[in-house]
Amino acid sequence: MDFWIKAAQLMLSLAILITLHEFGHYFAARLFKIRVEKFYLFFDPWFSLFKKKIGDTEWGIGWLPLGGYVKIAGMVDESMDKEQMAQPPKEDEFRSKPAWQRLIVMIGGVTVNVILGFFIYIIVVAAWGETIISNDSLKYGLAVNKEIRSLNIGLDDGDKVLTIEGKPVENVRLLNTQVFLRGYRNLEVLKEDGSIQQVQLPADFDDWMWENDAFMAFGERFRTVVDSVFPGNDAYRQGLQKGDSIVAVNGVETPFYHLFQEQLIGLEGDSAQISLGFYRAGERMDLAIYAYNQKGRYVIGFMNKIPSFIQPEKINYTFVEAIGRGISRAGWTMHDYAAQLPLLFTSKGATSVGGFGAIGGLFPSKWNWEVFWLNTAFISLVLAIMNILPIPALDGGHIVFLLYEMITGREAPQKVLEYAQIIGFVLLMGLFLYANGNDVYRAFFK
Repeated sequence: MDFWIKAAQLMLSLAILITLHEFGHYFAARLFKIRVEKFYLFFDPWFSLFKKKIGDTEWGIGWLPLGGYVKIAGMVDESMDKEQMAQPPKEDEFRSKPAWQRLIVMIGGVTVNVILGFFIYIIVVAAWGETIISNDSLKYGLAVNKEIRSLNIGLDDGDKVLTIEGKPVENVRLLNTQVFLRGYRNLEVLKEDGSIQQVQLPADFDDWMWENDAFMAFGERFRTVVDSVFPGNDAYRQGLQKGDSIVAVNGVETPFYHLFQEQLIGLEGDSAQISLGFYRAGERMDLAIYAYNQKGRYVIGFMNKIPSFIQPEKINYTFVEAIGRGISRAGWTMHDYAAQLPLLFTSKGATSVGGFGAIGGLFPSKWNWEVFWLNTAFISLVLAIMNILPIPALDGGHIVFLLYEMITGREAPQKVLEYAQIIGFVLLMGLFLYANGNDVYRAFFK
């Protein structure tokens, strides 16, 4: 059932975004009196689920949910309608219009995606506010990534970051993004002993974080307290109980949850026996149990208790206030996604590319309208960025040829446009198969 709820949210989100994206092209084309022959949600090779012709346009729903399209008369697109292009240009065709009008038609879809993304973020902030974790919620301070602690640059477990680039930290859960993707380097840190220290991170710290798997630099620091034990594993059979406070693994003190997790990382094999030290009703006890390798991650089979002091704080805004907050949130979302694109060209980044499975994983297993609209806004902005890339067959590819025409005063040869469309289509299909193949691989082996 969880799968179908996620799938339904994904399909509804994509249906909204695809329809509005294509409407951006349609509206701009009709604005300049360009004939639009087809408007389809999803693709319709061989047959369609629904179609109806209204005026010059056939409106329909395809059976292949990989996108959508508008077929604009007199344009080299995925339809590869060479017969039409061999005829003399007609007044209501795309190729008969000035280059600046054709450019507006091509950026119409991306423009709608950007406007929609910003609009949704504003509405979500106005309706639901924002959820933050403040420094006041960090009873034990921050848990700092092990690799970063080893650098001895002034960041340690138990720290609290008071300001970043001179501005007070409102939400500690933004720290990772601010350091890794936004280039923030100047931190004012409150140490456990009450002293305040200025920490200057290296300029290339983001590259180091990526190479050393330390891009999740900070997290909340809390104790390891068993909330429930899953039946069927060794911890359950050996009698680990709710309320047990785990403080050591194999003789190494692990008073906090992230330290407990770090001790499980170095284990080997399908299973490994460990010595678990814990307190029960104030008495120190030890237990020999097995940790199991679950797709590269060792677990002993319990749910950790979320401490009561880490309570997300809800901040509500007036609609006027929400406009500024929503615009800022949408703008940073676009920035952060664009900042990650170069990472895709690394060996590590290439394996993180995902398809429909990864996108569907953004949605919760229970329907939540706030999360649905936040994800829809995020995907809308991602679609805008991806579509504007200068890849043939995408909007950005068409825009490149139009800019060439506007600068040189010469149209790109028809054959070049056709070959570019074919090459772009092959590249996109290859990327599509690779991304969704990654989803399948991760589902079974990761």
